[in-house]
Amino acid sequence: MSSLLEGHRAVVTGGSGVLGRAMAMALAEDGATVYLGARSPESARKALEAALAGCPHWEVLSSRVRPLIFDVLDAGSLKEAATLVELEGGADILVNAAGGNHPAASTAPDRDFFAMDLGAVEEVMDLNFHGMLRTTQAFAAGMAGRGQGSIINITSMAAVRPLTKVVGYSASKAAVVNFTQWLAVHLAQNHGVGLRVNAIAPGFFLAEQNRYLMFREDGSLTERAQTILAHTPQNRFGAPEDLLSTLRWLVHPGSRFITGTVIPVDGGFSAFGGV
Repeated sequence: MSSLLEGHRAVVTGGSGVLGRAMAMALAEDGATVYLGARSPESARKALEAALAGCPHWEVLSSRVRPLIFDVLDAGSLKEAATLVELEGGADILVNAAGGNHPAASTAPDRDFFAMDLGAVEEVMDLNFHGMLRTTQAFAAGMAGRGQGSIINITSMAAVRPLTKVVGYSASKAAVVNFTQWLAVHLAQNHGVGLRVNAIAPGFFLAEQNRYLMFREDGSLTERAQTILAHTPQNRFGAPEDLLSTLRWLVHPGSRFITGTVIPVDGGFSAFGGV
């Protein structure tokens, strides 16, 4: 437990997901008041219960983490949530962690690229890119007015090294990278140098969105998963806690000269040429 972010307020989208939940709790551990974004009270409750289970500081953390119910695809619910946060002083930190994939937005032995469902691709693009854009418009408007704030977008190594099969996911995460860089310039030039925008690009972390690509029905690794590990020098998948030091570094006031960056957290995947 620390007080590095004492007095700061953070909004974390995708708080009911494994990675979003871990990042929300890390910010709370550092003293921030955290608004845990979820689409329903039930999903927020389950996320908090999972995060606090076995935590030695659960009483302190439970007082710092507040469920915030909204849908990144619903402009009305985003506006209501942002208004609530502004009434309490406004967000200093925004972590855009909501995202996902759709199997039909990927190619497969029985689903060639030319027969791929474009509706599914649009769904993935809407969730990963348009949802992040809408959320940033809602919560960062107050930051722009105050000339201060840190935005962290969660992209993927699929954005910078396009992966086979996941057409929609790779394209949507590449859009997140481009938008991160664009917004960093726009906010600094038009709303003040105290506004920073950076992205974290996780490598291969196990989540519900990619489990179907990593494991067979009997629980064994697929050929794709085996190839991933063979091309990851650390020879393992990432764990949620592997993201936290990078998050803490980027949101800390001491990183005030860092903006427009994309930081890989990938066990060396992006550095390995395969030989």
